[in-house]
Amino acid sequence: MATYAEIGIHLDDARRTTERLEAIVARARGAGVLADVGAFGGMFRLGAAGDFHDPVLVASTDGIGTKVKIAAALGRYGALGTDIVNHCVNDIAVQGARPLFFLDYLAQHRADPEVVTTIVAGVAEACAAVGCSLLGGETAEMPDVYPPGELDLAGFVVGVMDRATIGANGAPAAGDVLLGLPSTGLHTNGYSLARRALPPATWGEFDPALNMTVGEALLTPHRSYLTEIQKLIGVGARGFAHITGGGFPENVARVLPPDLSAEIDTTTWAPPAIFGRIARERAVLPGEMYRVFNMGIGLVGIVPAERVGEAIRTVPEAVVIGEIVPRGGETTVRLLGLAA
Repeated sequence: MATYAEIGIHLDDARRTTERLEAIVARARGAGVLADVGAFGGMFRLGAAGDFHDPVLVASTDGIGTKVKIAAALGRYGALGTDIVNHCVNDIAVQGARPLFFLDYLAQHRADPEVVTTIVAGVAEACAAVGCSLLGGETAEMPDVYPPGELDLAGFVVGVMDRATIGANGAPAAGDVLLGLPSTGLHTNGYSLARRALPPATWGEFDPALNMTVGEALLTPHRSYLTEIQKLIGVGARGFAHITGGGFPENVARVLPPDLSAEIDTTTWAPPAIFGRIARERAVLPGEMYRVFNMGIGLVGIVPAERVGEAIRTVPEAVVIGEIVPRGGETTVRLLGLAA
């Protein structure tokens, strides 16, 4: 008689994995969580979020793209949980929200218990680090969809803010200053291009300019900007752009009124060496690099000119990278200082 295991679906392994995950998920179970692992739906008590006059829920979902292919090839899964949590949390933090709970979705050719628990442990640790409850998730085994060794990881976050705080510092205005906060590397975007510039044969190579192997540089985790965003809001920041897919041109444009443009001076910071190697190996033009990658700036904050000194004292790693100017022409974001 045919069994599910014969076609690649291992129910007994899935049950054992779920049992192992119960203790892991408990590391990031906040006071608002009402349903344990195994329930059909996660439950969170909104009253545990705090005292809000008119609470607004803010939600986001995303994945970490083909970065998972590098992790799978090198057998290094520990940082993937950090990647997906911080990517999603940053996306709601830039709107002023505080994360409440997170869910993950992991799909694989074969749901190896060790790989699953390593990834989910990373998710739990990253959630705990930003004060977010890991409410649950799903692990799917789909051998007909994913080739051997392949996987995908997605995340879903829900946060909260008071309606009165939306836009409380005002909209960006001409004369405002752009502050940039450094990234840790590629974060979770641009990996399809990066993998073509730096193929698997290079991943074990130690690069003195990187002070690590190429593979280690490519797997450097996506950082969280939650704390820095909250501090900058406290000193008057009027908007933020999380520099993800689309780079500076698309992400900064998303937070600008239609009558304004942003001028960014790309000479004000030095991109990490990994970006230079990608550009050199694949002969990628500077304009394309800044359209695909964060180039060393993972977050842009818009701050009134008179508050810049205070903002930098509050977040010392912030650097002035440009300004908001009246809109002139069709270009919303102008990148200055790029080599021809």
